[in-house]
Amino acid sequence: MKLRLWIALHCVPRFSTVFGRKVRRSLLFTTTRFQSSTPINTSHDVTEEMKRQRPIDDDKPHFPGTWKSTYVDTMQFIKPELQDTIPIYRVLNWEGDIVNKSEEPNLGQDTILQMYKTMVKLHTMDKVLWSASEEGRIGLYIKCDGEEGANIGSAAALDFLDVIYAQYREQGVLMWRGFTVDQFIDQCIGNVRDGGRARQMSLHYGSRELNYVTISSPLATGMPQAAGTAYAMKRAGSKNCVACYFGDGAASMGDAHAAFNFASTMEVPVLYICRNNGYAISTCSDQQYRGDGIASRGAGYGMCSIRVDGNDTFAVYNAIKAAREIAMSESRPVLIELMTYRIANHSTNEDAVGYRKKEEIDFWSRYHPIDRLRKYITKMCWWDDEKDSEWLEETWKIVLDALDGAEAQLKPNPFEMFNDVYDEMPPRLRKQAESMQRHLKEHQKEYPLLEKYTPE
Repeated sequence: MKLRLWIALHCVPRFSTVFGRKVRRSLLFTTTRFQSSTPINTSHDVTEEMKRQRPIDDDKPHFPGTWKSTYVDTMQFIKPELQDTIPIYRVLNWEGDIVNKSEEPNLGQDTILQMYKTMVKLHTMDKVLWSASEEGRIGLYIKCDGEEGANIGSAAALDFLDVIYAQYREQGVLMWRGFTVDQFIDQCIGNVRDGGRARQMSLHYGSRELNYVTISSPLATGMPQAAGTAYAMKRAGSKNCVACYFGDGAASMGDAHAAFNFASTMEVPVLYICRNNGYAISTCSDQQYRGDGIASRGAGYGMCSIRVDGNDTFAVYNAIKAAREIAMSESRPVLIELMTYRIANHSTNEDAVGYRKKEEIDFWSRYHPIDRLRKYITKMCWWDDEKDSEWLEETWKIVLDALDGAEAQLKPNPFEMFNDVYDEMPPRLRKQAESMQRHLKEHQKEYPLLEKYTPE
């Protein structure tokens, strides 16, 4: 326990704080404390109630491993297929109409238009960089196609100082926070302007200024780290939380179990946001798990949870906003499952038609989250076809100009790969650096974008 505390306090940076704003508590969350149809009671303290469960001679169970059970005299197994499934919360239907007026987020015209325009810009950037990857101009690329609503809806609901742990399909979250198209493309190309000094694979974005932890390739790596960061922030008295994004495939990793259990038992303010897009690379969800999705796992860990239509930008916004309030006011983790669909291939390295039918992809393409939000703003008379065409054309220019500019940049100092590993470079690394220096000098014409660097 002492080691765990030392790691949380010394290996995780502290962050600035602001007070979160209060929001409506109309969403229904499932929890081990209440049935799914009951709103959360913020005054209920599980820890205190557990302390009151003292063993007494009353012929009731007082096992320390379960504090709220009762005895029964007939044997009965719990069969998940006979249980009610967790419902999917939504605000907008497929035609862009508000289903329940009381759930309309009332964000205002400017904010909603900004959300829509960011989704379109994200979609355009994905298209251009996907093609650039296929042409060999950048490395591996992964799209958000079909998941733009989950990205922007959640990002807009978080406070800017909330810390983000992303997987690798959340570039929209970073874009909403102010990461520019130039910065995205600089990282994918790995030029001298790349904040990561071209040490990372493409798509592995990070920004200290935007409280966005640099992405790690292995699935679920950030999940236990998010629990540790939230614990450190809690101890520091921060008024912010941590938001950790992961996919349905990552939920099958061992780190996911450890993260959920740590977050729950340590009672930390972290949002675990699962993008359940139906596929873990080529593994369909019916081969990934047999239970009721990911949200149903929350109860087993003592976490509040909810399932949301991830293609409904407003529903995502409302759910994340309410989940954040629960996490902060009750100091506990919340599991949010965003149901969506991955329209694109997993990455530019594979062809999804090999494991799913084209008709399936075409169906979900017709019900795109961008189209749904566009129908809403059009019915509100805030948007029309002319504005849409103009903005689409502008986004293409922004992205293409950024790509041309990034490709014209020099490559970073190749000796950066030897820095920041040891306080003082050991002889074996210095020998490698000297070998590379001789190689670059001998084959200088083969590296036209490298500046004339020498090891320090």
